[in-house]
Amino acid sequence: MASKFLTATWKNLVMANYIVDPALLAPYLPSKTELDLYNGNAYVSLVGFMFMNTRVLGFKIPFHVNFEEVNLRFYVRYNDNGTWKRGTVFIKEIVPKFAISFIANTVYHEKYDTKRMKHCTTETAEEINLSYQWKHKNKWNRMEASAEKPSQAMVSGSEEEFIAEHYWGYSKYNEATTFEYNVQHPAWKIFPVKSYLIDCDFKSLYGDSFSKLNGAKPNSVFVAEGSDISVLKKRNV
Repeated sequence: MASKFLTATWKNLVMANYIVDPALLAPYLPSKTELDLYNGNAYVSLVGFMFMNTRVLGFKIPFHVNFEEVNLRFYVRYNDNGTWKRGTVFIKEIVPKFAISFIANTVYHEKYDTKRMKHCTTETAEEINLSYQWKHKNKWNRMEASAEKPSQAMVSGSEEEFIAEHYWGYSKYNEATTFEYNVQHPAWKIFPVKSYLIDCDFKSLYGDSFSKLNGAKPNSVFVAEGSDISVLKKRNV
């Protein structure tokens, strides 16, 4: 059993989900994995959330305990000796802390980028309002959502369950080498979204191939409550 590399609490995840042409994701697909589809469709998700109480190998890194992250990701599966593992591949993960980017890129061969970020959370007994912002080329990108409380369990077989229930991470080291790591957490509850705003320059952040997402309406947006998580050490598959 792999030991824990990182523990934290992921909190208040805003998840905007887009149906895309599978060909768009082919250059990012790690060896030995294939796209995980929902109702025959390939998805990418823009996800903003808070990292809280972060520990690396059991230790807190000063000034790197609580911070924002925004990532663009898609979904794959890997056949491990007859058992299908459903996982996530990150196209880019944005954080405000250079040390986090350095560790993740060096150890896990992920695609972290360091940018100025900020967030805002307000809550009442009936509602939660979330905002995540990140600065790129002198422009503040943002994703925001207002959702109803209390949280509720995801419906079995729903799009929300498909998006959230991926417990493995896969990263492409080169054309032949893929790294795998397990992300452990309980099933999340979700807050039904009342309204949202996505202002993201996908083309500038992620390249010309993602330009069609600029101004596109996501297929769905939901807010996940989050939980404590553990990221186990990687292995080569």
